[in-house]
Amino acid sequence: MQAACYEYYKHGGKAQILVAKNDKEVARLKDAVALAGKKPFALPDFRARNSEDLRSYSAELYALLAALNHFANEASPKKVLISPLRTLLHPLPAPKLLKRRTLCFGERVSLAAFKEELLHWGYTFVDVVESHGEVSFRGDIIDIFSIDAVEPVRISLFGDEIESIRFFACETQKSDKTEHESVTILPALFGLDAQGFERVLHTIENTPSDAFVKDMLSMGFWGLGELRMDYLSHFDACFAQKMDGEIAEIALFDETIDAARLLALPLLPEPKQYQDIEVSAPKPFLELHQNKRITLLARNEALLKQVNIEELGRFQESPLVVNIMSKEEIILSLNKPLSKKRPKRPSMILDELRIGDYVVHESYGVGIFKGLTNTTVLGATRDFVTLVYQGEDKLLLPVENLHVIDRYISDGGGLATLDKLGKGSFQKLKAKTREKLFEIAKEIIDIAAKRELVKGFSVRCDHEEMALFRAQAGFEYTPDQERSIEEIFEDLGSGKVMDRLLSGDVGFGKTEVAMNAILATVKGGYQVAFIAPTTLLSSQHFKSIKERLSGFGVRLAKLDRFTTTKERTSLLRGLAEGSIDVCIGTHALLGAPMKNQALLVIDEEHKFGVKQKEALKNMRANIHVLSMSATPIPRSLNMALSSIRQYSQILTPPKEREDVRTFVKEYDEVLVKEVLLREIRRGGQIFYVHNRIASIESKARELRQVLPSLRILVLHSQVSAAFTEKEMLRFEEGAYDVLLSTSIIESGIHLPNVNTIMIESSDHFGIADLHQLRGRVGRGARQGFCYFLVQNKEALTDQAKKRLVALESNASLGSGSVLAYHDLEIRGGGNLVGEAQSGHIKNIGYALYLKMLEDAIGELMHHEKSEKKEIDLKLSISAYISPECVGEDRVRLELYRRLSHCKSIQEVYEIEEEMCDRFGSVDVPTKQFLELIVVKILGMASQVSSIANYQQNITVAFEDGKKEVLKSPSKDDDDILATLLEYLRKKEKR
Repeated sequence: MQAACYEYYKHGGKAQILVAKNDKEVARLKDAVALAGKKPFALPDFRARNSEDLRSYSAELYALLAALNHFANEASPKKVLISPLRTLLHPLPAPKLLKRRTLCFGERVSLAAFKEELLHWGYTFVDVVESHGEVSFRGDIIDIFSIDAVEPVRISLFGDEIESIRFFACETQKSDKTEHESVTILPALFGLDAQGFERVLHTIENTPSDAFVKDMLSMGFWGLGELRMDYLSHFDACFAQKMDGEIAEIALFDETIDAARLLALPLLPEPKQYQDIEVSAPKPFLELHQNKRITLLARNEALLKQVNIEELGRFQESPLVVNIMSKEEIILSLNKPLSKKRPKRPSMILDELRIGDYVVHESYGVGIFKGLTNTTVLGATRDFVTLVYQGEDKLLLPVENLHVIDRYISDGGGLATLDKLGKGSFQKLKAKTREKLFEIAKEIIDIAAKRELVKGFSVRCDHEEMALFRAQAGFEYTPDQERSIEEIFEDLGSGKVMDRLLSGDVGFGKTEVAMNAILATVKGGYQVAFIAPTTLLSSQHFKSIKERLSGFGVRLAKLDRFTTTKERTSLLRGLAEGSIDVCIGTHALLGAPMKNQALLVIDEEHKFGVKQKEALKNMRANIHVLSMSATPIPRSLNMALSSIRQYSQILTPPKEREDVRTFVKEYDEVLVKEVLLREIRRGGQIFYVHNRIASIESKARELRQVLPSLRILVLHSQVSAAFTEKEMLRFEEGAYDVLLSTSIIESGIHLPNVNTIMIESSDHFGIADLHQLRGRVGRGARQGFCYFLVQNKEALTDQAKKRLVALESNASLGSGSVLAYHDLEIRGGGNLVGEAQSGHIKNIGYALYLKMLEDAIGELMHHEKSEKKEIDLKLSISAYISPECVGEDRVRLELYRRLSHCKSIQEVYEIEEEMCDRFGSVDVPTKQFLELIVVKILGMASQVSSIANYQQNITVAFEDGKKEVLKSPSKDDDDILATLLEYLRKKEKR
């Protein structure tokens, strides 16, 4: 196909549109067109159906509009638009809607007119710009993320004149230091004027659709009417290859498609000179064809040196991937196709606290967060966080002490019980928990100390055999997988006993990493036991390990509740004699005698019972242990445990993994039937989440009425473990179409055939739970679908609507996923400690529990004092981040949270610089608040316990009981702060 395309355009081919099957073909054709000297523009595979909600297609829609814009505005006659067939079946925006606007340094901008223009162009107005098509106006600062840009741009105005143009990073919100002369902005959607915008909105309003919110982003594409045109009729077009079957299939499902017109389009002529080639070993291939003219395409010279073929052909620095040959010439690329860039996870947890959330205060326990309150006390204005406790008692927490509260996350997401203010009961609870934690910490450290004294089996791996094993994986390892394997091999060969935790989401390739360790151990002459908590998990592992290792002479066996007595006897004999290399099983494998065991692999260890954990403890005393977990552990706890236990993380998903297509819909039987049928038609299965045990059976009857032939498995927490396990095995084998369950859907299982999930009453779930449930599907290379269903969208609060819509348009990004990851990380830390602690966790929440565990481990290991004293600041100065400077409460709260966690003055100054960058110059109250944080940090370094003032007199009290009185030049806020800062800085120097 590349050969035909290259030859056609090299010899003056006229078609301005080239039609391909899918994204992969488009990428290959794009490279061939570019090599032939044309300018290619590629459209994405846009598979939305007419009047469908486009929020979940926003990434494709933006890519489509950006590519069309660049194509329309390209003056060169050499331009070629390459597109998948399904994209061109839609009429696309006419060239007059594909406008652009260039903003230059020194240009005058009318803010009101510019806002209006961006609104008509389809931009979404937000507080913080995080993804394409968003804009934020904050005083004299404008952040815009154009749909064709790699990073958003920050424009600073002086009055109405553009003073600076700089790009910035979404993850940190900090701008680059490089100033730009100009920047070009494309419409987020369409370049409409006020009249056109109103007309499109009117059309949208009258278009029948089940879109959750009927707005420009959800429906705009369908509301353009005569502003769209058929690109296939307007430009010369041809097919890259025959597509009769595809056209017939599409026409069968959509009667509006004119199949005859499509079939009349010409086909790329067959190549006369060139042919496509696939080369796995470049050097011998090129040596064989030395008499030909050879062009080598590579991103850099290093690629040539790697394969040692510099002297065999002419090097052309190019990112293209084209492999073709003729009788006289070979064009060979050493580049690999670039994998799709995954969005980086933002580091800011913007939605961390919402009004009504449960929080835990380190000293007062569980309360309800009620937002920020700006209050004047003794003539000084300050911001406080309001917390409500039992009996409607209120606590006003100064924002500089925000670090003493954290969101309440309980075991299994249960509801909290509010504590009573002033009773001291929470302090008693904490003390009791602390005692228990010291026992746990001591146990963790003792086990580690014992293991340190034991000499481990030294496993040397055969690198050639391991390279062959990797080559047969059928996919490329991610950098995280490679790093984890290296770390494990280092441990195995060190002569010390390994105790490593490998964490990564389901489907991210933990088992593949473990298989490298298993093969190396077996080839080193040792045996391996692989233990999982359930029969389903162990049988899944057995299948995948057998598939990968049987070709390498590894003798495998499986031991679980389905193993007969006869098989069990023979298996145990084989283990004791050494005729079995690897045994995979459940806790039935615990304590089985093995002749020469060097490695124990444990999956989801926290799911084992107390007895099994004891047996595991005895087993692991002198052998290498690799534990695998699908939940990450908090960074800080990892640091506390790092000297005791090694830790590897797999954070990057496999290359072929797609983001899950997400829809928010009002519950409707027709929709449910359509979704179920579509998944069943493609041979898949469905998760249906109904979170009420009382009505789950009637929901099953309801679904059977919708589709009488539906095979439904009903599971919830009151169903016995044995039944659950047996039926889940049958579900995996395809005995059921739908798993109807509460939100207990097993987080550790890998069911690649389940690629649709429907969640009823999704507005009753937390954002982290929804994010985690969505992660249950789309685990293979197949597109996953997630439907968040609500009973009545009119009854939802604006806040709930916003949260669901954010999840719909962000399949993988945004603060929602950071928050989900944050919750998951904390729960993962709880997994390390074990479920026996769930009572203590419920009392004080995961976050505080793990903070106290870190302190206990730190104290036992380094004899550090874990209690940090707080400074009592009673200064009558007005200090707060003003709404004039930072308009949004949630953004101010995030800044307060970060400032309260600052441990050095340098960190405060970095945040100040960031604030000037993001919001413009800081005003007086904001500057004074930043200085107050500096006072607090300096005071803590000098063991100050409290600072208070009465007019000009300032009293500084120390932890040892001493006091000093300072006098400032006046009672003005700035003088009091300046006097304090000067005194504390001198003290710090001394």
